[in-house]
Amino acid sequence: MNAKRIALVVAAGAMATLLLAAGVVLRELHGHGAIAPIETSWSASSEQVTRGEYLARIGNCAGCHTARGGEPYAGGNAVNTPFGAVYASNLTPDKATGIGAWSADAFYRAMHEGRSRDGHLLYPAFPYPNISLTSREDADAIYAFLMNRIAPVKRENTAHTLHFPYNTQLALAAWRVLYFTPETFAPNASQPAAWNRGAYLVQGLAHCGACHSARNALGATIAGHAYDGAMMPLNDWYAPSLTARNEASVADWDLAQISAWLKHGISERGAALGPMAEVVYQSTQYLRDDDATAMVTYLKVLPVSETSLAPRASTDRKPETQGERLYGEHCKNCHGDRGEGKSGAFPALAGNRAVTMVNANNLIQVVLAGGFAPATTGNPRPHGMPPYYHVLSDAEIAKILTFIRASWGNDAAAVTELDMAKFRNALRTP
Repeated sequence: MNAKRIALVVAAGAMATLLLAAGVVLRELHGHGAIAPIETSWSASSEQVTRGEYLARIGNCAGCHTARGGEPYAGGNAVNTPFGAVYASNLTPDKATGIGAWSADAFYRAMHEGRSRDGHLLYPAFPYPNISLTSREDADAIYAFLMNRIAPVKRENTAHTLHFPYNTQLALAAWRVLYFTPETFAPNASQPAAWNRGAYLVQGLAHCGACHSARNALGATIAGHAYDGAMMPLNDWYAPSLTARNEASVADWDLAQISAWLKHGISERGAALGPMAEVVYQSTQYLRDDDATAMVTYLKVLPVSETSLAPRASTDRKPETQGERLYGEHCKNCHGDRGEGKSGAFPALAGNRAVTMVNANNLIQVVLAGGFAPATTGNPRPHGMPPYYHVLSDAEIAKILTFIRASWGNDAAAVTELDMAKFRNALRTP
């Protein structure tokens, strides 16, 4: 076979591959049409509606679909991504602007396939790659709750502000071909019922991996890296690894400690702050005891990986005397002479993984902007951390954190003024 014929064969093969890929993408884009609107309301039992309300809390649906100061589930809240902002839709039963004309089939398709009633593709800022696992029975219950207990609100959906080409359905269809296949939860017969229930909630409706799993440049979770930890887009918080012993693995926690942390936002082993405090406040504090036990049963036995602490820049680093002095002035009264904290009020800093993680973002965020554990039934008046943005300079905060990260048995790298700069700039108001 001469070179010209080889070139023609290669070109033909490449063309066939491109045509096949284009066909797959176009089928994803246009292969499913609209589902007819309903004319009459969907009847449901009070038990189904109540169960749906509970499940919607587990999924923290209101967390995205309720704008600050807005009506419940009326949408308009921006979910910022590296590709632009996606605005949560109106889930109230208004027929013109919400889901009042949606059937239960259309609602389930949205949750399971990430496709709207009219057939257009939904952006995965709505975490359907996780929520796809939700059973039809549970999806119907959530639908019953939204249609029967939420007041209809006439509010047009806010248009997304995504950059080109991410704002096109064609690009989204290509992304889905690469990274999304609708799934149903398959119980593991070798595991107990509590583990399976926990896996169903953690992997699916509670969508823990949406924040705690690493993502690639196109925003898809990376296979084999579930719960490995990831930066949350555009807010500079780090969702720590749920498998790393030195980050947020709970393999060595008691079940009661993990359950208390999920339901109350605080336990003997730590407190929830930042975005996780919002999740506890809006979602996990409402878990039934059996579901909390199920989730912690699953989380506790996740495979554990070992990660090294951030190494010190130098083994003979001089004691941070200025940092120690500043700690004594600003931190000691709450956190103690030796970072021991005060049980039930102020967390210990000695041996605290949030203090010694390689990624110091969360630590810097809390010192600059302050933070509170969530107010819950188990901790109705949480103690808070005041912001030091207007009190201490970048250099002073860096010295305090460097001292804390290298004292009382802690052995983590220094925090520098350069580490601090981007956070202070992000918190500046115009």
